Amino acid sequence: MLKKISLLLLLATLISTVSIQAQRYAVIDTKYILNKMPEYQDADKKLQLASDQWQKEIDNMQADLDKMYKDYDAEQYMLTDDLKKKREDELFNKEKEVRDLQKKRFGYQGDLFKEREKLVKPLQDKLYNAVQRLAVARGYDFILDKSEGITVIFADPKLDRSDDILRELGIKN
Repeated sequence: MLKKISLLLLLATLISTVSIQAQRYAVIDTKYILNKMPEYQDADKKLQLASDQWQKEIDNMQADLDKMYKDYDAEQYMLTDDLKKKREDELFNKEKEVRDLQKKRFGYQGDLFKEREKLVKPLQDKLYNAVQRLAVARGYDFILDKSEGITVIFADPKLDRSDDILRELGIKN
């Protein structure tokens, strides 16, 4: 009986070892690939320009708000209660305006998110399709992405197929 169990365990170990060795996989770095794509570099520049412009707009509004606060602090002792209330309401509304603009430009589903979606998503789809073609053509069971550092702890450099994807996209590195 013990021999039978040992033989079964040995057989199970051999089968699992053979099936593990039969799996084919590759490692790529999507961040590296995207950064080598001229279209991505253009999209990134456009996003940066838009972001800088929107941030400048917010900074200008914030500077106006800061000036309003400074003026209010200097004058509040000379103002009537009605005028104080009016100025405080103006300050409150200006603060809300600045917050709303920040949210509109940089918040979740804001202008920057939408612009990134418009400019970058087609490039990510193009990359994904190239990865799929490579995986099918070379018979890979799976391809790991090491770009964010959380998917792969160690990747043998000889398994990195990022340059192959660049060639598949027609980009020289």
